[in-house]
Amino acid sequence: MRILCLNGWGGTMHGALLPWLQDMQPDIVCLQEVVHTPTAQQDWLTYRDGDHVLPQRARFHAEVCAALPGYHAQFCPAAQGVLWDAEASVPSQWGLATYVHPSLTVIGQVQGFVHRDYSPHGYGDHPRSRMAHGVRVQDPRRARPVGVLHMHGLRDLAGKHDTPERRAQAHKLADFARVLAQPADDLVVCGDFNVGPDSDTLDILRALGLRELVTGYDIPSTRTSRYKKPGRFADYMLVNMAEQAFEVITDPEVSDHCPLLLTL
Repeated sequence: MRILCLNGWGGTMHGALLPWLQDMQPDIVCLQEVVHTPTAQQDWLTYRDGDHVLPQRARFHAEVCAALPGYHAQFCPAAQGVLWDAEASVPSQWGLATYVHPSLTVIGQVQGFVHRDYSPHGYGDHPRSRMAHGVRVQDPRRARPVGVLHMHGLRDLAGKHDTPERRAQAHKLADFARVLAQPADDLVVCGDFNVGPDSDTLDILRALGLRELVTGYDIPSTRTSRYKKPGRFADYMLVNMAEQAFEVITDPEVSDHCPLLLTL
């Protein structure tokens, strides 16, 4: 079983990402920063937040579904805000999504907020609403179910340091993990946590009996050359089982984050 975790950057690099996903065909894809604007007539819209301006692929979720036909797809919105087509505003949902290969049987799910609640009238002030989603699957090739849970952690304009809000979201994520997986299950917890490698977030999750792989493998960075700011870590993956392989993929670049790929 191969489990892929990636911040999709709103589909900014969809031209590289979608054919790569189609070629990779992971068993489970955990994707953060997913845009869902099903009524949009345009391929591209623009996200504006002060000086922070980004192109967004309007129907990113639908395009990932088309690249992974037959997958069980669950989009989990954190908020509905506004993207822009020149000076015209377009309502658009933003969140994360999970895609499960049809060879796997989904036998359980958990979805909920790790910070705030759904915002139907705008993205809101920072730190904004944040979502987690997990699936419990049965793989006919494996003896035990596997729970895979991911979140997109809080973005704090001041940096990736620990805050009370980030500690609280980590405890909520740990609670979701306890709900999702049975004690004998294999468990994977991953995502763009938006924290540094010495964060309390990782310690809170390690208390579940998990090992963190990015720090455990001495990975030097989880960001690509598209990311120009200091601080080269954001993405993590924790497991309670022995992995066959773990890789932070640097080539090709499909986002400003590197994909994390776990093979069981």
